[in-house]
Amino acid sequence: MGMTKMGMAAIFETRGNDDCHIILRGGKSPNFDAAHVASSCDTLRAAGLREQVMIDASHGNSSKQYRRQIEVAHDVAAQIAGGERRIVGVMIESHLEEGRQDMVPGVALRRGVSITDACIGFAQTVPVLQGLARAVRARRSQPAR
Repeated sequence: MGMTKMGMAAIFETRGNDDCHIILRGGKSPNFDAAHVASSCDTLRAAGLREQVMIDASHGNSSKQYRRQIEVAHDVAAQIAGGERRIVGVMIESHLEEGRQDMVPGVALRRGVSITDACIGFAQTVPVLQGLARAVRARRSQPAR
């Protein structure tokens, strides 16, 4: 279901998207670990789809505790460094400064602090990205399975 360029409701059909992936973002419990990656990829394979997942380090995977994203990213980096090639991306809630703030009339916003989801700050993000980059380099140095 969608809208045409003329603003009319219409049903569209496509041949699909070979570059699609599943995003593991957690739910009632986290689902970023190796077992959940494998299970998701088993489901993709059974459906004849490419085995590739992206992991959201925030939301349910961090139990909505934004600082836990660092631990999640560390675990994902270990999976990647260990040769896991089906993880194709990681999503991180990051901003200049950590935390979040509400917009309140008459109250000035703190510069660089999110007004949506709570985020890790830039100072925390850099080491996370460096660890993920090291993991990718380690994975690339291994022979393909």
